Amino acid sequence: MRPLGIEGAWVDTPRVFTDDRGRFHEWFKSDAFREAVGHAFRFEQANCSRSVRGTLRGIHYAAVPPGQAKYVTCVSGAVLDVVVDIRVGSPGFGRWEAVRLDDTTHRCVYLSEGLGHAFMALEDDATVVYLCSQGYAPQREHGINPLDPALAIEWPGDLTPLLSDKDAAAPTLEEAGRRGLLPSFEECAVYRGSLVGGA
Repeated sequence: MRPLGIEGAWVDTPRVFTDDRGRFHEWFKSDAFREAVGHAFRFEQANCSRSVRGTLRGIHYAAVPPGQAKYVTCVSGAVLDVVVDIRVGSPGFGRWEAVRLDDTTHRCVYLSEGLGHAFMALEDDATVVYLCSQGYAPQREHGINPLDPALAIEWPGDLTPLLSDKDAAAPTLEEAGRRGLLPSFEECAVYRGSLVGGA
């Protein structure tokens, strides 16, 4: 695992073993995760989404504490996966980073609590699976419009974004900040520190 440019996010490119029967790879290893991130990853929920080409999901995040960390990979097709720093007070506030996840490289992205997450399907039937540190809790879930011009995320120009009504109506980053909906960098750091040394 190597850190991305946004503090609290990592990407892992596993070794893939191929022969005439097919392919095999390990998409999550707890010891490698703990070594890179500094604490164990205990997940409470596993999700799977299948999307048509152009589907844009996000930007999603959960209130901290406890937030919701995610370990994400694409098992079929390809997506452009985006991590957004929405933590008030972060040196990287408002920055984003994109990683192509697909069924060839089998990269995985881990984003810690307090970071925003979105992805766009680059192919039909793109299938994303992700492990979540906390279960879905509607009262703690929030979103930011992925087409917020101030964020200026570079989604593929040859695709028309297909958003849910909820994501299309989500506030901009500035609006979410004014409404007090964004996590603070300090709160996220304190919470992550509490995970160090955990089983």
